[in-house]
Amino acid sequence: MAMQRRFAVNHSDVFPAGVEMKGEVQPVADFNAPKREDGSRPQQLDKETGLPLWQVVVTDRDEEAGKNEAGVSVKIAARVQPVPPSPVEVTVPGMGSMTMRFIEFVGLTALPYVDDNGNRPRLAWSYKADDICAPGKADVATPARPDAGKAA
Repeated sequence: MAMQRRFAVNHSDVFPAGVEMKGEVQPVADFNAPKREDGSRPQQLDKETGLPLWQVVVTDRDEEAGKNEAGVSVKIAARVQPVPPSPVEVTVPGMGSMTMRFIEFVGLTALPYVDDNGNRPRLAWSYKADDICAPGKADVATPARPDAGKAA
């Protein structure tokens, strides 16, 4: 029998080599709700807390990650948009200097499900977190925002 609810996981267990944030924190559009007059979609609300859902897309830095795990989306339920840590300047041999934003998830949970959108079904994971912070700061920021994971 499959688990029917989320369970807590450590950031370091899911992402042992860390993650790099891609883009910005974005609101999750509610595709089940009717469109607004301007054609946009309202923001999806978390079923457990009633808080707005935000999405962060990260690149798994683990060399062993498969192609399906390289880009991972993690949702965050919060009254206000989570603020990521500042980017850092990194020098990559042969590519020069580039700006990267490394983050760590606070209060990370996972939910397994069967993804049957390909040639054959596979086990996939849905991730949700309470917040984001700079790597190594999750223990200090548990959670970093007082409203994380709590209904208004």
